[in-house]
Amino acid sequence: MTGSASEVGGPDVARVAPSGPQVLVRPGLDLRLLCPALAAWVGVASALGAGLRTVLVLAGCTAVGGLAVARVFRQRWQVSGWVAPTSLGLLASAVALAALAGHVAVRDTGPLDELAQARAIVVLRGTVATDPQVRATSGVAGATVFFRFSVREVEARGARTRVSAPVLVMAGEEWRDLRWRQQVELRGRLVSADAGDDVVALVRPIGSPQTTAQPGVVARAAEHLRSGLRRAASPLPSDARGLLPALVIGDTSRTPQDLTDAMLVTGMTHLSAVSGSNVAVVLAFALGGASLIGLPRRWRPVLALAVLAGFVVLARPEPSVVRAATMGAIGLIGLSRSRRAAGLPVLSAAVIVLLVVDPWLSRSFGFALSTLATLGLLLFTRSWGDAIGRRLPSRLRRFGPVIAIPIAAQAMCGPVVVLLQGSVSVIGVVANLLAAPLVAPATVTGVAAAVVAPVWPFGATLLCWVGALPTMGIAWVARTCAVVPGGTLPWPDGALGAVLLAAGTVAAVLTGRRWAHLVRWHPIAAVAVVVLVLAAAAPTSAATWPPPGWRFVACDVGQGDSLVLRTAPGHAVVVDAGPDPALVNACLRRLDVRVVDTLVLTHFHADHVDGLPGVLNGRDVREVMTTPVADPPYQVQEVQRWTRARGIPLLTIAAGDRLSWPGVQADVWWPARRLSSGSVPNNASVVLAVRSGPVDLLLFGDVEKEAAHAILLEMRRDPEMASRARDFDVVKVAHHGSGNLDPDLLAEVAAPLAVISVGKDNDYGHPSPKALQVLGRNGYAVLRTDQRGDIAVVATGEEVGATWRRK
Repeated sequence: MTGSASEVGGPDVARVAPSGPQVLVRPGLDLRLLCPALAAWVGVASALGAGLRTVLVLAGCTAVGGLAVARVFRQRWQVSGWVAPTSLGLLASAVALAALAGHVAVRDTGPLDELAQARAIVVLRGTVATDPQVRATSGVAGATVFFRFSVREVEARGARTRVSAPVLVMAGEEWRDLRWRQQVELRGRLVSADAGDDVVALVRPIGSPQTTAQPGVVARAAEHLRSGLRRAASPLPSDARGLLPALVIGDTSRTPQDLTDAMLVTGMTHLSAVSGSNVAVVLAFALGGASLIGLPRRWRPVLALAVLAGFVVLARPEPSVVRAATMGAIGLIGLSRSRRAAGLPVLSAAVIVLLVVDPWLSRSFGFALSTLATLGLLLFTRSWGDAIGRRLPSRLRRFGPVIAIPIAAQAMCGPVVVLLQGSVSVIGVVANLLAAPLVAPATVTGVAAAVVAPVWPFGATLLCWVGALPTMGIAWVARTCAVVPGGTLPWPDGALGAVLLAAGTVAAVLTGRRWAHLVRWHPIAAVAVVVLVLAAAAPTSAATWPPPGWRFVACDVGQGDSLVLRTAPGHAVVVDAGPDPALVNACLRRLDVRVVDTLVLTHFHADHVDGLPGVLNGRDVREVMTTPVADPPYQVQEVQRWTRARGIPLLTIAAGDRLSWPGVQADVWWPARRLSSGSVPNNASVVLAVRSGPVDLLLFGDVEKEAAHAILLEMRRDPEMASRARDFDVVKVAHHGSGNLDPDLLAEVAAPLAVISVGKDNDYGHPSPKALQVLGRNGYAVLRTDQRGDIAVVATGEEVGATWRRK
């Protein structure tokens, strides 16, 4: 019924009394700040590594451009759909670039960069900025410790200079006891970092650190809580003992390696460290408790900020934790019914602020994944959750958003994950969906245990046992889903793969209603389409490759070498990287190699090292070992740059070293010295005598006749080498079957099988007729990658055989 103005209380007001059913109108998405945030992100990422003047020029140009667009088109500001986003995007980029210029100016002040280029030995004084992370290595080296160090003063060449710059310290295991915020003095050699790195230089310490001041009160209190949680979790089973501190305080030092690998495969690595979901759980629990005890609403934001700050300090205010805290808080806002519309503007503003504070986040995969996952939650969780809920039984409809969260996150993060892993995880959605209900109880009990540990250790241990149940459930989900056949689908890697997946995702979102209509009204046709798509996507060799019992594979990488020695499921030692990143990455992906225990580069020629980025793509490479002969210089510098960017230890090995990995042992037979005759790099190749279960292999690298003859002489002098030479099952022929060989050495070894890694129709005439003649005369069966493709050596019991994957 409609009342008159006087009836409803005023001459100027008319109201309509409600009649009939009410319609709830949800607030729409506010996208106004999203474009400026993306523009700032792209602008800063593009400018990283440029000089200060270049960044200032870019900042000035974008600022002028933004103001010009706003002024020229000011009449169309309200009505045009592109003027405001363009102008604000340019201005946001200008602000972010100006901030980057400020950071660069501060970091460039002082002599650190010049000293690093000269590889000078210096004395640094400053503060430990992150907890030391221990990275175990195998073979001839011990553990390596990495941590960021904020340099306050540098002493070199008789002068002391005040600076403010971060460096990355790569030290021995004796440095692992340093603590966050501890002030130390160290002596070491500086090494240049790559342009665009978030550190100014790398430091190789000489000697031990000298403590100049202990951490402050807040840092000591946080460390007391962290160590209390670790002690309380010590009696737990290994999975819970490692995963509970990882969830709560980001300490992954105790997480079993096989569990880490399983979580990587299933897309659950965000659960093995502090992530936005953990932050959201803690905040939701705190606000829920405040509501239960009747805390006034005006005090709840203060409580939330206090809890958030405390959690960040407990987990360490490192960039990854600050990023997770920010995104977790925004995610909580996005899921709140009363503040849903504020989610996107807050996210966009947070991206701009974080880039201003730390411009190097713009090239961080972690930042991209956190931002995209939060964006997916804000854009799709409600609508997709409602759509899923409508198709569930009435009692289960409330779980629609719960199911939608991992699907939305996977859809948004998929293109970035492809850049990292070169595959699409199908099982990841299922794994995260199963693990999601377990995250909250594990996180809450872990935080509670850390808080009570200093005053009630027994109670903290009891809480850890409660938290052990969900953490062991998370571990079970990861390990179970990791071995599901077809859990990951091969996908083109690199930028092309990311663009293809992004385009496919957009197409799926835009055509989702049509697909739903097809499934509903034409189910048989829908099933047929799904079957055809899966059949087209499934690799034809997936059922037969790799073969059961494989121990060794010579990858078909063209004119070059890349050899794989299996150490455990998902683990391998890789010998050489070939010339092409895409080819070696594809081979390792076919073999399901996710962790490279050691990458051995026999020498530095391009056909053995240029594929290194393909080995690194989406894999955990623990260490790289090389020949001690650093020649040719350009390729040496490239290898150093690639490994330094990933923080991978780069070690040298020589004759007499003995290497060991699970199920695989190797003796280094060469190089014993540098040979100046012949090709210096080829004759410096690492030669490995390998035993993998019942299989014995001799891998010759690219040695030529001079080094081969030296190995033969050493073999005749050393009874152990002579005895071993008669037991080899497989020889990887030197230098792709070059004729520049020592026939006597091949005759001395005379293994049943020779493998030649060589490119089809190469310009070198490899393998040479002379090499094939020598091999045939000495009874070798010859398999070539240019003819067979990938070649595998398999062991069944004590029987050794070979098979191949046809091209």
